[in-house]
Amino acid sequence: MTDGLKLHTLFQRGKMNNIKQTKNLKTKTAQNEKNKNNTKTFVLDTNVLLHDPDAMFSFGDNKVVIPMTVIEELDLFKKLNDERGRNARLISRKLDSLRIKGKLSLGVEIKHGGILKIEMLQGNADLPKDFSTDKTDNTILSIALQLKKKRERVIFITKDINLRIKCEMLGLETQDYEKLKVNVDELYTGWREFKVPESIIDQFYKDRKLLIKTELYPNELVWLKDEAASSKSALAKYSQKEKALFPLFHQNVSPWGLQALNIEQRFAMELLLCNDISLVSLVGLPGSGKTILALACGLQRTVEERCFRKLYIARPIIPMGKDLGFLPGTKEEKLEAWMGAINDNLEFLIDKDKIDSKTEGKIDYLFSSGQIEVDALTYIRGRSLPKQYVIIDDAQNLTPHEIKTIISRAGKETKIVLTGDPNQIDSPYLDASSNGLTYLVERFKGQDIYGHITFSRSERSRLAALSSELL
Repeated sequence: MTDGLKLHTLFQRGKMNNIKQTKNLKTKTAQNEKNKNNTKTFVLDTNVLLHDPDAMFSFGDNKVVIPMTVIEELDLFKKLNDERGRNARLISRKLDSLRIKGKLSLGVEIKHGGILKIEMLQGNADLPKDFSTDKTDNTILSIALQLKKKRERVIFITKDINLRIKCEMLGLETQDYEKLKVNVDELYTGWREFKVPESIIDQFYKDRKLLIKTELYPNELVWLKDEAASSKSALAKYSQKEKALFPLFHQNVSPWGLQALNIEQRFAMELLLCNDISLVSLVGLPGSGKTILALACGLQRTVEERCFRKLYIARPIIPMGKDLGFLPGTKEEKLEAWMGAINDNLEFLIDKDKIDSKTEGKIDYLFSSGQIEVDALTYIRGRSLPKQYVIIDDAQNLTPHEIKTIISRAGKETKIVLTGDPNQIDSPYLDASSNGLTYLVERFKGQDIYGHITFSRSERSRLAALSSELL
């Protein structure tokens, strides 16, 4: 090949490379522009971060904005000694660690390729006259509007219903925080009803075992009923290991003298008394027996059978309706006002229908001897609870993060029981789908140390049952 031909060939190759590089650059620029157009800007409200301190990392490769006003609100919350205060302090630490990596005012890269930025209000709040400029919520809305004017696709995330209504009035796209939400209409019930031939039920009683092809969850309860509509039936529990149904281990029991009034309560007793199940959740209507069943089985296993060191009972301190404010006295005297429901059930279990002057003394003995301890959930953080039967009442008022804190307190050989009704929530930022109790049911339903029952019947009284149905 001559020198001239070589030069011509090199020139042609260089020309082709330049064309290829230009084409790649145009493709990359177009892709970047497309990604920019697809990127969303999520503006987070204070209540979202307090609900889930990791919320800022939950929006993929999009832009996450925390308004400066939210930082100011977190600064107020961090002084509290409750779960909100602890979450506020945790968020501050997370933001500070990001600040070390880069300037939060310009944007710092976070998990999954996203960008986190602290945004301040530039100029006056551009809001209609109906919106007061003195409210912090409206300042946060102004920052969201400010970003929208920059042609960003802004989505405002808040658990405040009224704030979502305001967003709609301002033309802002808005959503609830959905990450920890559960479809409560499809919530795991913990038990099923199977209609089978009478011969299958007879075989089950004979072999004390029934292999099935249907895949169930570990410890799921089953009611076998004769498909011919006879009265013959059997109660069973599913073993995932053996892919079979086995009879209930605790048949016809009456823990602390309490008799089951329906199938659901019999199933609940099986789970509450079983040694191999460390976590039980009971969800259902008011008056369905959740709390009294948990207490009866707890007393049976702790006081009667001595399988646990103590019965530990706690509930969140959230008032229904107007709060009475500061309560005087010692911690025990303060708790007495909040533990009325527990004391009512203890009185019934101790002396049934013949409650007299000696009943209070018997209950006091259980407390003074250390066999029962009641506490507010505020004091559970940092504790270790080994070999205890733990009952968390009204767990529907807890966030998923608070539920995690409680479960992590369990020491060796401890059993935890959570009870609650997702339709009776007193927290303004929780609902039937986002509370910690339903979240736990959804997350634990495949674990072999977990059992659950959803109650559908109220046994307190006909009046209580009608109130749940009609009101």
